Amino acid sequence: MKGPLSDLTGLPRFDEIQSAHVVPAMDELLAQAEAAVRVAETVTPVTWERFIVPMEDALEKVARAWSQVAHLEAVVTTPALREAFNAQLPRVARLWSALDQNPALYEQYRTLAASADAADYGEARLKVLANALRDFRLGGAELPPAQKARFAAIKEELAQLAAKFSQNVLDATDAFALYIDDESQLSGLPADVIAACRVAAEKAGRTGFKLGLHMPVYLPVQSYAHDRSLRQALYHANAVRASELGDNPALDNSSLIDRILTLRAELASLLGFSDYAACSLATKMAATPDEVLTFLRDLAGRARPHAVRDRSELDRFALEHLQLDTLEAWDLAYVSERLKQARYHFSAEEVKQYFTEPAVLQGLFAVIQDLYGLTVEPDSAPVWHPDVRFYRLIDGAGRLLGQFYLDLYAREGKRGGAWMDDCRNRRETVSGTQTPVVHLVCNFGAPVNGRPATFSHAEVLTLFHEMGHGLHQLLTEVNELAVAGINGVEWDAVELPSQFMENFCWEWPRVRAMSAHVDTGEPLPRELFEKMLAAKNYQSGMATVRQLEFALFDMLLHRRAGGGAPAVLELLDQVREEVAVNFPPRFHRFPHQFSHIFAGGYAAGYYSYKWAEVLSADAYAAFEEASDQIAATGARFRREILARGGSRRAAESFRAFRGRPPSIDALLRHSGMSGGQD
Repeated sequence: MKGPLSDLTGLPRFDEIQSAHVVPAMDELLAQAEAAVRVAETVTPVTWERFIVPMEDALEKVARAWSQVAHLEAVVTTPALREAFNAQLPRVARLWSALDQNPALYEQYRTLAASADAADYGEARLKVLANALRDFRLGGAELPPAQKARFAAIKEELAQLAAKFSQNVLDATDAFALYIDDESQLSGLPADVIAACRVAAEKAGRTGFKLGLHMPVYLPVQSYAHDRSLRQALYHANAVRASELGDNPALDNSSLIDRILTLRAELASLLGFSDYAACSLATKMAATPDEVLTFLRDLAGRARPHAVRDRSELDRFALEHLQLDTLEAWDLAYVSERLKQARYHFSAEEVKQYFTEPAVLQGLFAVIQDLYGLTVEPDSAPVWHPDVRFYRLIDGAGRLLGQFYLDLYAREGKRGGAWMDDCRNRRETVSGTQTPVVHLVCNFGAPVNGRPATFSHAEVLTLFHEMGHGLHQLLTEVNELAVAGINGVEWDAVELPSQFMENFCWEWPRVRAMSAHVDTGEPLPRELFEKMLAAKNYQSGMATVRQLEFALFDMLLHRRAGGGAPAVLELLDQVREEVAVNFPPRFHRFPHQFSHIFAGGYAAGYYSYKWAEVLSADAYAAFEEASDQIAATGARFRREILARGGSRRAAESFRAFRGRPPSIDALLRHSGMSGGQD
């Protein structure tokens, strides 16, 4: 029997995979892939079946096995697994770099593209070929030999640096612990958070309460803890993670930031781009960095007056009602929550008691049923942790469309944040259609003392968001791997389906159906929902300029060549002076934790969240305009957006769904920023 990583005939054997399996499996699969590439280099005649299919078979096995290793390293890492992951990462990076630069393969693709007949090949295959030729150029295939070697070395080193950056953030987060013996210091915290902290202390062999920096504890402390010194202590620890100001110099990301930026600038220069920002946009909807900057600054001009008003209200409330004449960074979330409660007469914690996990999941699956006529059913598969669940997605005829894992709770050894990741994508094989499988990962609070987990409304939005990504992957009808699901979709459009799903968390019938009080089982009262709705755009101005701050910083950072951490911090200060209304203390080291751009796929692409929010708001407006035709509109959204994957440009897919280009009007309306400043 093959080892669990080498056996790709069915679902991953996550319960069996050990660190010792990584090297032999990757040795075997990499060797098979390299052999397949050598055959592909000289195969003749160059046809899809003789050239693309055999090579894709071998390369997909590498990608799927490696995705299992990378996934486990992100959700249940151990020192042994991390060592195996880090050891194999350069080899995997070298394979993809070598493919991008292989002149024989490049010539074979050019031959195939030149002979491809649109009538025979169809839209998806033609898009695969066009993307491949573009990616060869962006991968350095046209560079002279010496520059090719340097380009490949840069790509390999960047992969290692990104992994180390992410690992440092995780380790710094896991390493912090604050033990509290006096429960009165936790005054204001929700009961379930206090209970979780008590359980965490018991697991650590201590009495009292253990507080950490994972979001299910950190955010409630910032929002509800009356003890200002407690908020300050956790704020400071969180702010200096993975920096020169942190407790462990080995986890300082300063030099990694410098090196990553320098290498990205060099990579862009080798390809003939003025900077890495221009290089990054070569595969996105936006044409130039200037177009992105104009978009961001235009939105900032609309949002900042609202943000200034939000901050002024916060200062006034803090002075008049809390006797705080100066708002520190660790006061902002706390005072914001107090003002929200005073103005709208409810608390986020009150709402949270209604969003119990079983009801929320039932409500989420009901939305999928109503929009697309599909059913989510429990399924079984080997999993990496006892908390993980597995589901199948079937159509009205009982046909399997795809499956997904759901890993909801935060824990040590698990990377923070929330994400969807591809486990197996759709493609046509000799055995038939391979159905997609995805991972949906969140970091919510786990159930405590036998009670179901409860989610804040923001966490419900997050869950719907990730499910939107998952549906983009699961509902593809494209059979070519390279453009199936989110593959081949421009990065600044990939958030469209995810942000679109969030809108359904604000519809009263759906909110009522997905709520059941943790103690009584009663649905959320309409009166409380109306208060939530009234508060929906509470501080939307501040929230918008905060996202624009991150996006502008990212784009401007990648428009210049390198620069050390101090210069990075200076740029961030300049951006804040331009758009921000809240200014963190000098010790804050936000860039050192900005994994999206230093360890994820968002370098010179963080603007994508706002860019895609325009698309998603306008897409949801189509449902608002035909509220009695949800199934028909949902079918059109599925057909023109989700099913098409990356088989055509995102702008064409949006126009096919909406009948026109996107408009910013719906975003401004949904954010409460379409009118004046009153």
